[in-house]
Amino acid sequence: MEPFKIFVIEDDAFYGKLLKSHLSLNPDNEVFHFETGNECLINMHLKPSMISLDYRLPDLSGMEVLKKLQQEYPDIPVVIVSGQEDISTALDLLKEGAYDYFVKNDDTKNRLWNASNKIRENQQLKNEISELKTEISKKYEFSKIIKGNSPAIKKIFSLMEKAVKSNITVSISGETGTGKELVAKAIHYNSAQNKHRFVGINVSAIPKELIESEMFGHEKGAFTGAASRRIGKFELASKGTLFLYEIAEMDINMQTKLLRVLQEKEITRVGGNSVIKIDPRIIVATNKKLKEEVKKGNFREDLYYRLLGLPIELPPLRQRENDILILAKYFADEFCKENGFKNKDFTQNAKHKLIKYPYPGNVRELRAIIELSVVLADDEVIDDTHINFNSTDSLSDFIIEDMTLAEYERKIIKYFLEKNDNNVVLTAKRLGIGKSTIYRLLKEKEL
Repeated sequence: MEPFKIFVIEDDAFYGKLLKSHLSLNPDNEVFHFETGNECLINMHLKPSMISLDYRLPDLSGMEVLKKLQQEYPDIPVVIVSGQEDISTALDLLKEGAYDYFVKNDDTKNRLWNASNKIRENQQLKNEISELKTEISKKYEFSKIIKGNSPAIKKIFSLMEKAVKSNITVSISGETGTGKELVAKAIHYNSAQNKHRFVGINVSAIPKELIESEMFGHEKGAFTGAASRRIGKFELASKGTLFLYEIAEMDINMQTKLLRVLQEKEITRVGGNSVIKIDPRIIVATNKKLKEEVKKGNFREDLYYRLLGLPIELPPLRQRENDILILAKYFADEFCKENGFKNKDFTQNAKHKLIKYPYPGNVRELRAIIELSVVLADDEVIDDTHINFNSTDSLSDFIIEDMTLAEYERKIIKYFLEKNDNNVVLTAKRLGIGKSTIYRLLKEKEL
């Protein structure tokens, strides 16, 4: 994080050092002390976040320095510190653009401290608003962020259109790499919540002993290491969207707390007593089948129904027909543009090879494959020899092994069972075999 830079302009060396020492108690502050107005002006390349300006200086008056600063750096807050209480002078300085006016006394350093905290908070808020506007300006149109025109993707677009018309909870499921976060962001930035924050949290990436603090925040001293108050994700996302990624990985005890928060629409920070009202739109995502997790006892059934809302199941890339070629061309053109290459086309052999591959890593894997193929292709044509599949998870790897047909059959069934989270009925349907065959192999420990 960038330090909060403060200029202290004070010709009294002792008093200047006193102010600098006091403001430096905050480790986020970087404080500079100058004794003249000109020293301040020639050091503006350091880009201060705020300036404490003595009104009476040996070279320039406070008014002169303020006017120069307002002309060239109007966005930098300037607090005037004066040795005398002159209301008319204070009013003139405030009219000229001074942030505040303090009279030198025993409380000046504390008032300056409070002013710096308030200015820093305002600056952080402006930065967040700027980031939000940048996100919105990207125009998260569905067809721009999700490439393809297959029936499966058109169905997803239809569901997303329904999702943006209300604040209904959305549950997104799909294999890893299918674009769940892209869909969540597209829904947020096309909905009424887009005036507020999109806050994401990967549940699986946070230790279970820290997840409550991460989601609900904590007060100073709530536990060892809690040196200051922390605002949780629910507070940050209030009125906006909270995206809970890998929700199936949440600890069962935390699920209970999450359910209460969703029902009551209020939180209490860890170590605190104050009840804080929150109202974020909830979008959850998982690469597991939550209904199956409920049956296994890994996920609360009441929370499952609370989060189900509008379900959107993203299809794996292998089920998206010619979208593979549309995405391949898009990724190739994008990579060529980023690296200053001429656009490259795919030969028929390359297209055929791309379509046949099952893509266990989905869109994310396709992108990596295409970027490598662009680098390997010396001319403006990408051939099948430039396309490399390095996955150890694909059916194409099975053929290189010396096995009997029965052994291949068992390996294929095992592969699809794992892909379908051990769902025997779905696997049997996908492979066109009887589910009794799979149950028999499982019973005989052939899988």
